[in-house]
Amino acid sequence: MHPLLLPAGHAATPVHCVTAAGWPALAATLPPPASAFARAQGFSAAPGAHALLPDAAGGLAAVVLGVEEARRRHDPFAPGRLSAVLPPGDYALAGETGDPALAALGWLLSAYRFERYRKPQPRQARLVLPDGVDAAELGRIAAATALGRDLVNTPASDLGPAEIEAAIRDLADTFGAEVESVVGDDLLAAGFPMVHAVGRASPRAPRLVSLRWGAPDAPKVTLVGKGVAFDTGGLNLKTDAGMLLMKKDMGGAAAAIAAARMIMDAGLALRLRLIVPAVENAVSGDAFRPGDVLASRKGLSVEIGNTDAEGRLILADALALADEEAPELLIDYATLTGAARVALGPQLPPFYSDDDGLAAEIARLGMAVADPVWRMPLWAPYDAMLDSKVADLNHVSGGAFAGSITAALFLRRFVEKAGSYAHFDIYGWNPATRPGRPEGGECQAARLTYALAKQFYPAR
Repeated sequence: MHPLLLPAGHAATPVHCVTAAGWPALAATLPPPASAFARAQGFSAAPGAHALLPDAAGGLAAVVLGVEEARRRHDPFAPGRLSAVLPPGDYALAGETGDPALAALGWLLSAYRFERYRKPQPRQARLVLPDGVDAAELGRIAAATALGRDLVNTPASDLGPAEIEAAIRDLADTFGAEVESVVGDDLLAAGFPMVHAVGRASPRAPRLVSLRWGAPDAPKVTLVGKGVAFDTGGLNLKTDAGMLLMKKDMGGAAAAIAAARMIMDAGLALRLRLIVPAVENAVSGDAFRPGDVLASRKGLSVEIGNTDAEGRLILADALALADEEAPELLIDYATLTGAARVALGPQLPPFYSDDDGLAAEIARLGMAVADPVWRMPLWAPYDAMLDSKVADLNHVSGGAFAGSITAALFLRRFVEKAGSYAHFDIYGWNPATRPGRPEGGECQAARLTYALAKQFYPAR
């Protein structure tokens, strides 16, 4: 059981989650010292407000937390905001918690801290497991999410391509998976010329890492994650502001790794393959250039329009590899475009798929597990924006419009045999703290992928 969870029925201080409309009725049921103290503080159950209420002896009688009305799309992680602010002790959720499993998960996810470079602070606000909630499932999701967040939060000085590979190998050791890696100039002989081109300017060798797990005869599910450990923009150099958060440009790899961990830990009935092209997009005399024409694993020639659009290049080679096995389900994750953030902001990643049934389930499950995404169109007429006069295609549109869509259309050129395919253009970062989502790295779409895999390929 997760260290912040206690068995159901354990004695604990109640945490009353209450709406403004329900507060007067709840206040009338509280011990007089508690309700009087709440009134003295002016507590009105405004969403997000909380109060610690004393008993007659001065001890802690209860905690009250204001939450949104259900009709206002109550955040299912709302109770989680308390795990980082309550004093040490044992607590139990009561009242209008919504989905109890998500409320408890929000408690665990809110308690996450990235403490690699500072003295760890113990988390001592423990939660009694709500009735009927699977403790192992909560722990599985929390552990995988923490792994993904740790990877994104680690600066490039300590997380380069080799360290991304090491994280995958650690995962393989834990769950009995197999790992293969193609490194440096061997990428050329193995047929990954675009991975090599993007990563060759860095002193840290590029690589393509592949993990396999599960019964060989089980349905094939392949996850591909963009692993750019740091992105300078290459010769199309980013501004200082644009470069500041580029340690998170391997957020797609982190999401894929987190989803893979959940799947393997749950023992789902599938044949998993995790593919991560890991590079650093650096600047040197050997850097690839705007106007270069690159070969690709797929056999398509690709004209380089902008070296700061490197992620789709390494993904294209990785997707071509994945597609060769014709997996039943193929998903990729990438911190790919600023256009996606302009369209939908940092909290709602767009996704793309030609499979209407798959898309509907992704959208539904994303909302159900509080890992929301929004479907965007693979608008075929925009394919013409990728035309090149010297190669089979350009990897950027060269215009200011539909940047996330044209990136998705470029990637789709490298997928033909997969049964179903979805692409997630994630942000990989929480710009501000919200319940269940501390400021910093985030593995968006990982939990919904796990929910999708559980639905399609439940453990036997």
